[in-house]
Amino acid sequence: MATLFLASASPRRRELLAQIAVPCVTQIASIDESPLPDEPAAAYVERLALEKARAGLAALSDPDDAVVLGADTVVVLDGRILGKPLDFEDFCRTLNGLSGRSHQVMTAVALVSRDAEAAQIVCSDVTFRPLSEAEIAAYWASGEPCDKAGGYGIQGLAAVFVSRIEGSYSAVVGLPLCETAQMLGDFGIACWQPETAN
Repeated sequence: MATLFLASASPRRRELLAQIAVPCVTQIASIDESPLPDEPAAAYVERLALEKARAGLAALSDPDDAVVLGADTVVVLDGRILGKPLDFEDFCRTLNGLSGRSHQVMTAVALVSRDAEAAQIVCSDVTFRPLSEAEIAAYWASGEPCDKAGGYGIQGLAAVFVSRIEGSYSAVVGLPLCETAQMLGDFGIACWQPETAN
């Protein structure tokens, strides 16, 4: 069976792969994550996932029996990509924008081997209940939003903000497990692998 390499430093993506018993080796390769001019969110997130996977494969000394998984997640409100908060003011603008409304979370997953490439985008709709200024300030003070796209983590403290989700919960966290498992199978990597000593 091929070895799966994860082109991501995200502990959440590692945890999600572990949840479906797929072992992986971290292989991070840095890329330029700047959006292209007028690039739609879906094209942007798919491009980044593929570029991460390709860069990870290129960094391997022996890519022959390797499959590299790249993924990227963006939060989109009114067609605009919401990045990680720059500071408290930026964070407040973002959370006030999400308050009492629905937004989209797009996650792209890409698999790259020496012989093949595949990519898929999963879009989920997330609805926040109305948030108070005090809640927004308290959430910022927790430190959790600082490194999160859209300024929140659904798997953490911000779970209390989410009144509804339509789509894939795991994709909102960072990796759509249903689609990822099917793609891995196409690349010869099985889920639910028995534990082996590392």
